Amino acid sequence: MSQFFQIHPENPQARLIRQAADIIRQGGLAVFPTDCAYALACRVGDKKATERVQRMRQLDARHNFTLLCRDLSELSSFAKVDNTQYRLLKAHTPGAYTFILPATKEVPRLLMNPKKRTIGIRVPDNAIAMALLEEMGEPVMTSSLIMPGDDLPLSDPYDIRQTLENQLDLIVDGGYCGFEATTVVDMTEESPVLVRQGVGDASVFLD
Repeated sequence: MSQFFQIHPENPQARLIRQAADIIRQGGLAVFPTDCAYALACRVGDKKATERVQRMRQLDARHNFTLLCRDLSELSSFAKVDNTQYRLLKAHTPGAYTFILPATKEVPRLLMNPKKRTIGIRVPDNAIAMALLEEMGEPVMTSSLIMPGDDLPLSDPYDIRQTLENQLDLIVDGGYCGFEATTVVDMTEESPVLVRQGVGDASVFLD
């Protein structure tokens, strides 16, 4: 049975953030709010927790997981970014975008696209997510909370609790944060390619 923390969306309680980070560090699978929707999250490189996500969402090996980072300096440890890409990313982070980039050796193979060796990276614009990342001191692996057969992520923390309570270790109730996924932009080609239209305005990358 999962823990259920109610955390203030603008002024997250430090004590609860510390407890949430401890659960993730110890191998827990969590759901917490981002600037687009609630997301599944676990520690980067935690094989068992990642496999739980794969089973829950029925994902295949080609799925690009996303690393949630505090800032671009942390992002650059896990993804290869040239100067042009860096300027573009800097102008649009934090925000509702996931960027597909070539992964560095710091990224566990389990999280990469096996053929392309890419990874999704994003910097969220959400106080709870950022407080958790600060407390963790490292990125976390995330995946949209879109269940098999659904088109949109689960968006109500009480619905999430009722549906997934026995499959999670932690649910963070941070209030309503939306129900659309991020806009996904592939930055591995010469020009950015829109993979998925979500909350973010894709035109800023495709002009």
